[in-house]
Amino acid sequence: MLTTSCKKTKIYPNLIPFATGIEQPVSIANAGDSRLFVVGQLGSVYIVDSSGNVMDSPFLDIHERVVYGGERGLLGLAFHPNYRQNGYFFVNYIGENDSTHISRFSVSRDNPNHADPSSEVKLLTLKQPFENHNGGNLIFGPDGDLYIGLGDGGSAGDPGNRAQNLMEYFGKMLRINVDSGNSYRIPASNPFVHSLNARGEIWALGLRNPWRFSFDRLTGDLWIADVGQNEIEEIDCQPASSKGGENYGWRIYEGNKSYKPEKAKEGSNFVFPVYTYPHGPECSITGGFVYRGSDKSPYYGHYFFADYCSDKIWTLYKQNGVWASEEFGHYDGNHFSTFGEDSKGRLYVAGLTTGTIYRINDLPTGPGK
Repeated sequence: MLTTSCKKTKIYPNLIPFATGIEQPVSIANAGDSRLFVVGQLGSVYIVDSSGNVMDSPFLDIHERVVYGGERGLLGLAFHPNYRQNGYFFVNYIGENDSTHISRFSVSRDNPNHADPSSEVKLLTLKQPFENHNGGNLIFGPDGDLYIGLGDGGSAGDPGNRAQNLMEYFGKMLRINVDSGNSYRIPASNPFVHSLNARGEIWALGLRNPWRFSFDRLTGDLWIADVGQNEIEEIDCQPASSKGGENYGWRIYEGNKSYKPEKAKEGSNFVFPVYTYPHGPECSITGGFVYRGSDKSPYYGHYFFADYCSDKIWTLYKQNGVWASEEFGHYDGNHFSTFGEDSKGRLYVAGLTTGTIYRINDLPTGPGK
């Protein structure tokens, strides 16, 4: 749903208002051209052109299939690497029976700005135990496979210890190949593909709610922002050389602090975050991207992330071999839900409550106020 308002859009030094009026934006993707595709949580995908104009008619409208409320809804969007040839894109939404649906759709044959809502092919359906911690993101990796982030199934404290159970999909990063007709294939190089006591789709485990993750378009490293429980927010970085199988610790650890250590399995090896921050005004991390726009920008190679509760944005970078963060700005009233990257590597961030898509200003002007 598009909304209109006579309220003046706030102007910030480091954020440039780019598009407005999109109700509850939760994901931003590109299809390899000048357009941005913005997911509205209620069930529609909107196109924003290179000038920031939002097209009146949505690219996709499946609101009648989407179960919306709280953390549920239409949550993620990814375009196939060969989208220009096959017209395929994939969405992650909560639908009937409170289930996660990973579905493929096709663009209309006669209109590149509209998808065919009748083209849905459901690849994976998972009944959610609770109404929160659904994850929601999905993105194609440099290897051409589709990565899907799933939360631990919800409630609080992962009562079923699902994130550590290799027979459960929840609390995991999945990796599947979607070039097998109307189904998917498990890549032969997945870490648990030959195990009888694990789901072959699992790429990594021990995640609480990996709401947003991304690949560094230059290095191929995978950056995962995992939302914490009561005390700690974390950022994990999986190098491009990884063979998968990392256990990021939840619910044994929250960040790098013990949470329920008695539940650890003997012989477990945990991979700890590259960066954490405590709760206070902050309480829910929104992961972003490593900036790879202009190499003349001082932010080149910095990882951008935000906190939904405090409305702050930071960058993370290595300084003398140690990870350091710097506040990029504080922008009250937005509740940042997601970042996006366009085909040229420029970054965007969405305010859930304002319905505004901002472009990150890659020129240093000091922290926003």
